[in-house]
Amino acid sequence: MSYAAVDVIRAKRDGAVLSDAQIDWVVDAYTRGLVAEEQMAALAMAIFLNGMSASETARWTRAMVRSGERLSLDVGRPTVDKHSTGGVGDKITLPLAPLVAACGAAVPQLSGRGLGHTGGTLDKLESIPGWRAQLSVDEVVAQLRSVGAVICAATSGLAPADRKLYALRDVTGTVESVPLIASSIMSKKIAEGASALVLDVKVGSGAFMKSLERARELASALVSIGVSHGLAVRALLTDMSVPLGRAVGNAVEVEESVEVLRGGGPADVVELTVALAREMLAAVGISADPAAVLASGEAYEVWARMIRAQGGDPSAPLARGAHRHVVVAEEDGYLTALDAYAVGVAAWRLGAGRARKEDPVQAGAGVLCLVKPGEPVSAGQPLLELYTDTPDAVAGALDALAGGYAVGEAPVPAGPLVISTVQG
Repeated sequence: MSYAAVDVIRAKRDGAVLSDAQIDWVVDAYTRGLVAEEQMAALAMAIFLNGMSASETARWTRAMVRSGERLSLDVGRPTVDKHSTGGVGDKITLPLAPLVAACGAAVPQLSGRGLGHTGGTLDKLESIPGWRAQLSVDEVVAQLRSVGAVICAATSGLAPADRKLYALRDVTGTVESVPLIASSIMSKKIAEGASALVLDVKVGSGAFMKSLERARELASALVSIGVSHGLAVRALLTDMSVPLGRAVGNAVEVEESVEVLRGGGPADVVELTVALAREMLAAVGISADPAAVLASGEAYEVWARMIRAQGGDPSAPLARGAHRHVVVAEEDGYLTALDAYAVGVAAWRLGAGRARKEDPVQAGAGVLCLVKPGEPVSAGQPLLELYTDTPDAVAGALDALAGGYAVGEAPVPAGPLVISTVQG
């Protein structure tokens, strides 16, 4: 059955529940280029404003999966994946995938690029000289068998509807829609063929879900979709009010991830990496201790093999923006606030992210958070280092940071990094 795209747009604009047939048609027609970009942009905005029922979201996800192929991952190990809803300084995938592989699972991590003020895993890894994101299905399977972990772009045949819509949402102000987020995430994860999935649903100023209520809504939607497709799935709600770690950008986040894999790195990055690894291993019945494996250096060896397998040089020096600007404390005291959203926008304006879907990113752009909330500072002490290859971008980054950090007389107690768990 065929429909007029404008009729589907009007139906959702007016708050109607789309039928299964309407959803199947519009997703398929958009994938094949029969629905124009501006029409899908209008429909995405209507969905953003009026939402979708659980049944609509499930059907939209099914249609996205059916727009392409589904992988069969028979690689001799249990397969488990992780997905984050996006944060600032969220480089967790980089140390996590090799860590879980070092513990005995296979991790098919199909990742994306930067979305709004949040960083993209592929953008980060492409700062490594020679590393490539695009792999064939055969290459993905072969690397999972030989290395145990792969981080790459979705293959061209995997959920092509999502690939088009993902890029469109980024530039049309429709990123934060729960149905569109849930269907985007789960369509790729279901199509990739892993047997289990752990979700890191961020909540706070630097996340797309600003409130705990909205984050819980998204986590529940994700888990529900996964369970309905026979996937073992659980979600962690984690704090994203402060940047994760001290590095925000592309190459700088790779450097910090390597520190973690070598047994060091910021405590919050280590904590979340290990917490997610425990959930992933439990989901596939592996009893290894990820904290011990991380400390042993085995995960770094898997990292090095994973990078080499995709053409990268794990020992190559990484880019750093040619222009450096330092933000200093104006008084003595303690850093009491460091807003994740402000830092994320600053890094984006410095060149670490993109304003339009076709924009390039700078490998060496970003922000180093030299001081984190709770730590003491003295007047004149550097708080933040800004890096970019375009010095004119610094003014915009400083505007983004205005009011995004504060120094007070006493430290403010930090809340938990992992807030709660949602299970199917």
